[in-house]
Amino acid sequence: MTTEQIYGRRAVREALRGPREVRELWVSERALKAEPWLHETSPGARPRVMAERDLSELVGTRDHQGVVAAVEPFRYADGYELAAGDNPILVCLDQVTDPHNLGAVARSAEGAGATGVVVPAHGSARVTAAVCRASAGAVEHVPIAVVPNLARFLGEVKGPNLWVYGAAGESGAAMWSTDLTGGAAFVFGAEGRGLRPLVRRMCDALISIPLVGNVESLNVSVAAAVLLYEARRQRSA
Repeated sequence: MTTEQIYGRRAVREALRGPREVRELWVSERALKAEPWLHETSPGARPRVMAERDLSELVGTRDHQGVVAAVEPFRYADGYELAAGDNPILVCLDQVTDPHNLGAVARSAEGAGATGVVVPAHGSARVTAAVCRASAGAVEHVPIAVVPNLARFLGEVKGPNLWVYGAAGESGAAMWSTDLTGGAAFVFGAEGRGLRPLVRRMCDALISIPLVGNVESLNVSVAAAVLLYEARRQRSA
C-alpha cells in the first residue's frame, strides 16, 4: 500500500482533518505535551513516540516540529472540472519550481476561497512534504490540478464565463480598475522570468498590482494573495 510522509504540526493536523487517510503517526515527547489535538486522533492513527533525532532521520530534515505522518498519496484534481465550475477563481502557476512558493500560494488560495490551483506537468513544483509544510496544511483543503500543457489548458478553458488574467508587474491594467467579478484564472510566472511568451499570449488581459515602494515586484505567493482577495472583495461589494 503506497504511502507518503508529511511533517510539521499544522500540516499533519490538517491532514487529519482532511480527506486523506492518515495511516501512521510519529511524534516527539515535546510535541505530544504541547499539542492537545495529538491525543484526539482516530484509533488508526494513534501517535507513537519517537526521539526527535530519529524523526529527522525518518524524513531527512529537522523541520518536522516533532510530528510526522504516513498518509495516502495526494490526490490531484481535474483542472478542466475546476474551470467548469460556477464562477470559478483559479490560480495558475507557470513553471513555479520552488516548493515553498507553491505551498504559500496554496495557503493563500485556500484562505481566499479560490476554486483551485493549476500547475503544468513539467517544470513545476508538485505537492510534496515540503509543500504541505509550507502551506500549513492548506493543500489538504484546496484542489490542486496538474495539466500537461498550461498554455493549451488556458486556451481551451477560457471563454465568456472564464477570463484569463496574466499577472504582469507594472505592464498591465491596475487590479482595482479591472472587473474581476466573473470567472477568473490568474496566471503567475516564476520569479525573475515571468510568464512564458506562449502562456502570456493565451491571456485575455494583463493585470498589475500597483506598487508605491522601491521594489519592482512582489513574491508570487504575495501577489496571488493580493489579486485573490481583490477578486473576492469585488464579488462581495
